[in-house]
Amino acid sequence: MGETKTKPTEASVESFLANVADENLRADCYTLVSLMEKITGEKPVMWGPSIVGFGKYLYNTHTGRGNEICLTGFSPRKDSLSLYCLSGFPGQNEMLQQLGKHKAGKGCLYIKKLDDVNLDVLQNLLASSAAHLKTIFPD
Repeated sequence: MGETKTKPTEASVESFLANVADENLRADCYTLVSLMEKITGEKPVMWGPSIVGFGKYLYNTHTGRGNEICLTGFSPRKDSLSLYCLSGFPGQNEMLQQLGKHKAGKGCLYIKKLDDVNLDVLQNLLASSAAHLKTIFPD
């Protein structure tokens, strides 16, 4: 079995974000850093080559192997921001309905730009998801 690729690295978050070509996307990234740092109380860390993550938790895979992943995070992609923040917490679907323009996957939220969403709802969603994960996966 291969080694997990999505793990904390020593790469510079600042350098990674400075290289985001689109200035509006870069500004959204800095807003997300502030928001996620405030919610988690953690400094940003690069997880793999392209995910800016905050905090971490340990979960078991279907094989029983333990994996570590960031509590919440994001990645600036070509066509949208990918936010790793959907944990299935109670009330999640209701918050998503109030969020604004987005797409949701199983664990990811896709937003083209932060101007498309209600930042207060996003902040509540991020905080609720992180709290839910801490309940499910205590230290």
